[in-house]
Amino acid sequence: MKGTEHFKKTIKAYLDNRASTDSLFAVSYAKENKNLDDCITFILNQVKASGCCGMTDDEVYSLATHYYDEDNIDVGSPISCGVVVNHQIELTAEEKEQARQEAIKAYQAEQMRIMQNRNNKPKVTKPQTSTPQPSLFDF
Repeated sequence: MKGTEHFKKTIKAYLDNRASTDSLFAVSYAKENKNLDDCITFILNQVKASGCCGMTDDEVYSLATHYYDEDNIDVGSPISCGVVVNHQIELTAEEKEQARQEAIKAYQAEQMRIMQNRNNKPKVTKPQTSTPQPSLFDF
């Protein structure tokens, strides 16, 4: 899922930045028994246990930091879900090109449909002239 992948990238970027500026955290972040996938699983399980549908950035980042700081932590079972990140998503050049090609195809299909519908306009038929019925008042 793209949203979940973006979530992982966002958490990793935060943790990388934190490790580069905080030497004490850098030691925890380098632990061999810790990895990003387990960190994400831990965060998702904690959010699920809280009963919340959303959390602030600071709450999520503190859960990620907590995962790396604690040695004996229950990660929980993997959860199948989608995560929405409220940050602007930066597309790669490849993703931008793919989106551009899809937009061009959608535009071409729409224009083709419009052109085909022009030729399929219903023909306006003239009302049939019928012989008028004489009325009693006409005599």
